[in-house]
Amino acid sequence: MREQRKARTRRAIQDHALRLFLSKGYDATTVEEIATAAGVSHMTFFRYFPTKEAVVEDDDYDPLIAELVRDRPADESPLTALHAALRTGLDAVLTTDREAVYARTRLVVTNPALRARQWRNTATTQSLLAQALADRERQPVDLRLRVIAAAATAALITALTAWVDGDGADDLRTLVDEAFAALGTGR
Repeated sequence: MREQRKARTRRAIQDHALRLFLSKGYDATTVEEIATAAGVSHMTFFRYFPTKEAVVEDDDYDPLIAELVRDRPADESPLTALHAALRTGLDAVLTTDREAVYARTRLVVTNPALRARQWRNTATTQSLLAQALADRERQPVDLRLRVIAAAATAALITALTAWVDGDGADDLRTLVDEAFAALGTGR
């Protein structure tokens, strides 16, 4: 019960923050405004998010994808496993949260400070995915798995950027498929 309440509060803070960022602009929105809109105190905001930037970038997506990678069949190539896991994760997230995912992605792509933070966070994502691939193969992380995780992450980021560049009109899953096809064929 308590965990559900915490999850609802966290989600409310993120939802109100996104709404304010989209209406007022990211830089013009204060933590105090977000907290007030979400019906929480300034201190409660910081219990859930260490910074304003974290409201945009924090999600449960990376651990979900890592778990989906671990669950993929052992006979799949690592790149195929990552692609399939990303597709499964996107199907789940976009079905329930498409607008929020698009809004967050647009904020990151269009705000230089958030974009810079996202690039720094990419290394963490790549490490998490490389470890998931290693767990799946029951071996230590090696250069091959790091390269595959980095390539898959780059494909995803490129697809997300194309999605925002097209104002969300294209299907993100199709863009991800095209990005992974380019990795596989170079075309």
